[in-house]
Amino acid sequence: MSRMRRAIVAVAIVAAAASIGAQSGERGQAPAGAAPRPAAPQGPRLKVLVVSGGCCHDYALQGKILMDVMAKTLPVDWTVVVQGGTGTRAKFPVYDSADWAKGYDLVVHNECSADVDDEAFVRRITEGHRAGHIPAVVIHCSMHSYRALQTDPWREFLGVTTRRHTQAHHVGVTFKPHPAVQGLPETWSTPIDELYVIEKFWPGAQALATAVSPEDQKEYPLVWVHEYGGARVFCTTLGHGNETWNDPVFQDLLRRGFRWAVNK
Repeated sequence: MSRMRRAIVAVAIVAAAASIGAQSGERGQAPAGAAPRPAAPQGPRLKVLVVSGGCCHDYALQGKILMDVMAKTLPVDWTVVVQGGTGTRAKFPVYDSADWAKGYDLVVHNECSADVDDEAFVRRITEGHRAGHIPAVVIHCSMHSYRALQTDPWREFLGVTTRRHTQAHHVGVTFKPHPAVQGLPETWSTPIDELYVIEKFWPGAQALATAVSPEDQKEYPLVWVHEYGGARVFCTTLGHGNETWNDPVFQDLLRRGFRWAVNK
């Protein structure tokens, strides 16, 4: 087994063990006087791949939060990979095979690799979704990944073109009516985060939340959905810092986006 493959398997085992541990804790007998523990989520188990790594963020913590958030919602078997180092030219070995997405029910993209301009590499990622109609949840810096590429396969997959963001600030979010965000507050002020400047909103994309930039006073989408070759894609540009990831509204947003993407 190659070193890369061993690394992927090791992380996957850790993720599975965390999931199993959470489930076994649900089955234990509650202490006397304690509130009943909620039942474990029911239904077919989903196989989910999380791809993370590259520049700028706490991927270990973010992966753990994502698993914890979903543990109470849907039964999931996780494969979580953190690859590519910490720079802006990270390439992720998980994408080396043309059938890299085969067997998964959902892929979460949380990678950050702005300066990769290898078109064949990027098209291998997007074709993994298109060929198998594999849905996706795409978070924060993944929207700026592969932005050095002059052609548009990644941007077509995302449903937006974006290359920069504002200075970090408390982003004032306004949610729009849509089943994916139904139940969230109409407005929300985030922890300190970044508002991505959307240069182009691609045909077919639908904004679920927007915010006005304090720098140019323009309104930009920061949560949206669309379909890519038959695959559902849920995106949010929020999620820069751990404070946002620990915020209950952001966690609820991820939960709802995850469920929308897998049509649950």
